[in-house]
Amino acid sequence: MDSLHYAVALVGCLTLTAPLEFALGARVYRRPRVLLATLLPVAGVFVLWDVVATARGHWWFDAGHTLPVRVLGLPVEEWLFFIVVPVCAVLTYEALGHRTLGRRSAPTAGTRSRPLKEAADDGR
Repeated sequence: MDSLHYAVALVGCLTLTAPLEFALGARVYRRPRVLLATLLPVAGVFVLWDVVATARGHWWFDAGHTLPVRVLGLPVEEWLFFIVVPVCAVLTYEALGHRTLGRRSAPTAGTRSRPLKEAADDGR
């Protein structure tokens, strides 16, 4: 069971934030190209960093707390980490950003949103 710790933590992150897509209208999964454009540069840099650091012995992953599947020396959970955690962060940002900025939802195609300053000036 110890080998599932990392995987369970990732599932927990997704479980806690996935409802934000529907309950608070985050609209992250409905825009896959935007999500990929957000994830790929960051994941690319940090995966490369992880692969190099692991190969050089700067850090390691405890085999007792990860699954035995490895890709380029990294456990599969580490690869998933670079997808799951940023997706959870973007979901949270989008869901809370729409609430804290006073917007009800993201503008849809063909509509024009008012600038935030204009919205603040008239008390909305």
